[in-house]
Amino acid sequence: MKGLLAAVFVMIFLAAPLVAGADTPLATVQMHVNSVLDVLRDPALKGESMKKRRQDRIRTISEKMFDFAELSKRTLAQSWNGFNDRQKKEFIELYKSVLESAYIDKIMAYTDEKVVFQKESALSDKTSEVRTVILTRKADIPINYRVIRTDSGWRVYDVVVEGVSLVSNYRSQFREILTNKTPDDLLEVLRKKVGTKA
Repeated sequence: MKGLLAAVFVMIFLAAPLVAGADTPLATVQMHVNSVLDVLRDPALKGESMKKRRQDRIRTISEKMFDFAELSKRTLAQSWNGFNDRQKKEFIELYKSVLESAYIDKIMAYTDEKVVFQKESALSDKTSEVRTVILTRKADIPINYRVIRTDSGWRVYDVVVEGVSLVSNYRSQFREILTNKTPDDLLEVLRKKVGTKA
């Protein structure tokens, strides 16, 4: 499971170009993908000494690509309403840090895997799913990106690898903690995970 979810964040950024409309979910995802690929391929950013700069640039792109507030809300599901405004704000930032810490090194391990974008499908008036397939030497892996239309355009709020949702996976982990603990307890768990203090 962890290997598949790690692959999600790698493959978000390894897509082959495809002609699409200027304001479609597919085109928006590809725009960010190309920006990350530019970072990964930039000769001036190669080498261990430039690792932090590459990470910082990829984080900047991820801020534009992902809707971390929406991702957080969907991950906590019914528990979201049990958080006050301060707790919600801190959860979003901590959750984002957890995801970045877990996957950014995977993203930078770019090895030219090919991604085929198949199509985008509307899920509702405001959400769509972009279906892709990752072509590897051992298998073809379906990865779907769920996006929502916001005031600033389409933003990713979930990624599904071989039928396994990133949001659902973390939801089950957080729900287990919240069964017997408080929102502040969960925040403390996340603080320890990312190495921050209240």
